[in-house]
Amino acid sequence: MVKLLMSWDIKPGRDSEYFEFVVREFVPGITRLGLQPTEAWFTIYGDRPQVLTGGITEDLDAMQRILASKEWQKLHARLLEMVTNYRQKIV
Repeated sequence: MVKLLMSWDIKPGRDSEYFEFVVREFVPGITRLGLQPTEAWFTIYGDRPQVLTGGITEDLDAMQRILASKEWQKLHARLLEMVTNYRQKIV
């Protein structure tokens, strides 16, 4: 299995819009693509990314196909409108 780890901070004043997007579009969208969400952590206190989340695929080829897809690019671009300090890592 291969995991995609992502972290970011929600832009000030975008909380409601962000949470609505994640629940209604982002999670269903990545699931349709074949990226199985595994966890989501929300940091309340400390100097760390506000959100840390992950998803898995069966192998690296599947992960690369997902990340190269137009649907992922649309979801990712929309996410970047509402967050800062986005980082991702494949492990």
